[in-house]
Amino acid sequence: MKCTIEIFHDNDWQPAATFMPASDVTSKGYKSAGRLSYDTLYAAQYGDQGIGAAISCRYPVNFEIYRDEAWPAFLLDILPSGAGRRFWLQKLGIRDGASADWLLLCQGAGNPIGNLRIREAVSVLETTPHTGFTYDEVLSRGDAFIEYAYQHGAPIAGSSGAQGDAPKFLLTQDKNQRWHGDGILPDDQCLKHWLVKLSRSNRLDDLRVLRNEAAYYAVAHWFGVRTGEALKLAEDMLFIPRFDRVVQGDQVQRLGVESLTSLAGISDFGVALSQNAYCRIIAQYTTQPETELLEWVRRDVLNVALGNTDNHGRNTAIIRYPNNQVLLSPLYDFAPMILDSQGIARVSRWENEEHYGQPEWSLVAKFLIQLGCNPIKVYALFTELTQKVQMLVPVLDSFGVDSALQQQLQPRIKEVLQHLQAIKP
Repeated sequence: MKCTIEIFHDNDWQPAATFMPASDVTSKGYKSAGRLSYDTLYAAQYGDQGIGAAISCRYPVNFEIYRDEAWPAFLLDILPSGAGRRFWLQKLGIRDGASADWLLLCQGAGNPIGNLRIREAVSVLETTPHTGFTYDEVLSRGDAFIEYAYQHGAPIAGSSGAQGDAPKFLLTQDKNQRWHGDGILPDDQCLKHWLVKLSRSNRLDDLRVLRNEAAYYAVAHWFGVRTGEALKLAEDMLFIPRFDRVVQGDQVQRLGVESLTSLAGISDFGVALSQNAYCRIIAQYTTQPETELLEWVRRDVLNVALGNTDNHGRNTAIIRYPNNQVLLSPLYDFAPMILDSQGIARVSRWENEEHYGQPEWSLVAKFLIQLGCNPIKVYALFTELTQKVQMLVPVLDSFGVDSALQQQLQPRIKEVLQHLQAIKP
């Protein structure tokens, strides 16, 4: 029992590694032990080319056999989860639970976000040619489109930045502006790749979360956070340009994506680390630690101010670039989760620098300096962020955040500003 991990590298899919789980995988699922090793030919060809050729930052290309007490954490990034998991369980006609994990990996991980896939799952994907749909047909969500999307594996099978309970589709625009399930078109026919997100339900709070996400993303861009292309909301469908696909003429570059949870080596779901732990991981694995740490803090200030409480480690990822750069990906899943009816509390908090969901930014500044950040740059960042937060309330209105949410956010923004103004170099 084993699976082959393929990587898109040097402009082609090629077998990179093999994972062999222990015999108890049928009862323990992803918590079973296993062995991971690179393909000998792959290791010989790419062993000296750096992390850009690796399947994970934690597993450099070499001839070693990696033995772990659970599945390698990066496999959980591509294991179907959330709405995607429910889709594959139904498609395969199996019950949920640990016993389903191996089959879901080998059947449902044929086209995840990033530059990895499971070879055994590729043959499961439906690749019947189709003329595609117009934008209006996608928006109408008619029976033909929904059925086509499901048949062609468009519901996301689970990967960094694409998990969760909200239904999501991976779609590709062709050069005639028609829309297809992702993975169907040859690369030379692809124009642009999209993640299309629907509301988790028709409840007003879920709809409000979705309807404000594009505006939130625009605010984040103004705030100086690293973002991708602008999101577009239409007919309660959120169109999100993908940052892991780069179309270059007739070729599509697939970038490696790995969640911070994977970088931490956590082979489980629902495990929350502290902000401090994530900072240490960023410092260890990224190629520009100081820049990425300051980016992380910029995002967290905005998370607190705008009530994005669902800040777990799978909602942030790094990108492994072919040139061996490892940087935080553009922001994703940034939304007003304080509107969620389930009452999501702030998931990841600072260890000794936070009280009741409000960080003491002066203590965070000292922590960054202890990690090796330049004090001048740290305090310059917080000076800038103080000025930004002072302007945040009118900016929310200018980008279309709904008025009721603006009112709800004002006390949070005021409190964040007070803590920022208390910083003394």
